[in-house]
Amino acid sequence: MPFCNHPKGQAVSLELNWYLPTHGDYHGLANNQVGHPDALVRPNAPRYLAQVAKAIEYAGFHAILIPTSATCHDGWVTAAALSRHTTRLKFLVAFRPGFVLPAVAAQTAQSLQAITGGRLLLNVVTGGDSADQRSYGDFLDHTQRYERAAEFLDIVSRLWDGETLNYHGAYYQLAQARLRRLPAPRPPLYFGGASGIAETVAAKHVDTYLLWGETPDMVRDRLQRMNALAAQAGRTLRYGFRVHVIARDTEAQAWAEADRLLREVPKHYLDAAQRAVGNKESVGQSRMSSLHAGKTINHVRDLEVYPNLWAGVGLVRSGAGTALVGSHQQVAERIEEFHQLGLDSFILSGYPNLEETLRIGEEVVPLLRHLQHTDRTRTANPTQEATWALN
Repeated sequence: MPFCNHPKGQAVSLELNWYLPTHGDYHGLANNQVGHPDALVRPNAPRYLAQVAKAIEYAGFHAILIPTSATCHDGWVTAAALSRHTTRLKFLVAFRPGFVLPAVAAQTAQSLQAITGGRLLLNVVTGGDSADQRSYGDFLDHTQRYERAAEFLDIVSRLWDGETLNYHGAYYQLAQARLRRLPAPRPPLYFGGASGIAETVAAKHVDTYLLWGETPDMVRDRLQRMNALAAQAGRTLRYGFRVHVIARDTEAQAWAEADRLLREVPKHYLDAAQRAVGNKESVGQSRMSSLHAGKTINHVRDLEVYPNLWAGVGLVRSGAGTALVGSHQQVAERIEEFHQLGLDSFILSGYPNLEETLRIGEEVVPLLRHLQHTDRTRTANPTQEATWALN
């Protein structure tokens, strides 16, 4: 019997989010056609990011993930700026806890909640590459970064609870710390990481645990393990899924687009990307790489690791390395299939993001709503309902 994380009779929410390309937006997997001097790269200019955010809001998505890296605008600043261009859209701000003191972050979050009208969500990123961390002045190793993140989240949570805090940890010391104003509402915490220590931190401290786009079997194993860890901590978790999307009117058109995306990347760029990925310490990155490692690729679908789940993106970039590829109907069915496994929050992206968020919002989301309605009418338990974090 397939594993399902949703108990019968329990309301099930499906949250659809999109990605904001604060590093620039492309028609291809790697800065469009790499090596072509006339290739169109859309810069991360404020005007363009505002257009993308407004398109994401128009398409009905719940929130946008604002990423963190050396090539991106600062997430806190970006969220504050885009709140002036949107009315409903929430901002899932990714940030690295080691780069700011926890009491400062707690106060900053309160300010941003006030400025945005309560639209802040937080994605805690510990960092998966020591060389990158050191470039910012952070010399802790992988395990230490997660230990520090645990202290950071403990402090922030207790300050948001209104405590006056004296804290003596291995990484942080506070004396009579408190917030003069509490965030309203309290920002939900999203967090990813596939190592054992990452799972332990997530089970104890966060609201939504994020996975990159793995196969259903891989997802089942992780959710079962995380459910057990959360139960030991007296908690329950929501689960999220970060994946790219290539959806077209027909399956053949979608795979032709995936083929174009991969074919336009020169071999020397692919080789360099794989060397860079190989130096990452992230366990989640290793799991992504395992989906395409050792495969002989003669055809675009040689990288189809599960029906409509394609590992080709991971040949070019680190992080989320898979895409849902297929007709609009097939992509809707795969999202619903993963939702039935227990994944409630989806963070999607495409190439380029401006056009693709409109495509998915107009073509895939209505089909997904229909699938949800059909599932409700088929269930033997009439009390089960599905709710949407969409307008």
